[in-house]
Amino acid sequence: MSTTTRHPIQPLILDPHGVLRFKKNLLVDMLLEHGQRSGLGLNELARVDASPEDRMQLAQLIGYSLDGYGSLGYVTDDEYKAAAAMHDDELSEDKARIAALETELIALRSALREPMARLFGVHPDDLGRA
Repeated sequence: MSTTTRHPIQPLILDPHGVLRFKKNLLVDMLLEHGQRSGLGLNELARVDASPEDRMQLAQLIGYSLDGYGSLGYVTDDEYKAAAAMHDDELSEDKARIAALETELIALRSALREPMARLFGVHPDDLGRA
């Protein structure tokens, strides 16, 4: 069995304008500002062959808004939902990740109930609860 270590999810804070953002990492922010002055800003970093996990973490570390984060093409639904649950439901990261996956599992069970019943030639109620 392989285990995957994930980057931690940054805490979320409300900025002075009431926007929910990931808490910025001061050192990463300083490095990014220095890089931008030297010609290595976000546009240049976008062309680097980095993993989606590293890109998600960078977006968090530079203080992306939660809504903006969710719209990035490399951010998974699971990561977005876990981050939102950490804030909305005041859950630990582990519990937020579990809650996001449980919600997805319930949705999948519900969506597959009718097709699976047809496939096996049984009534949906015979498959158990969704």
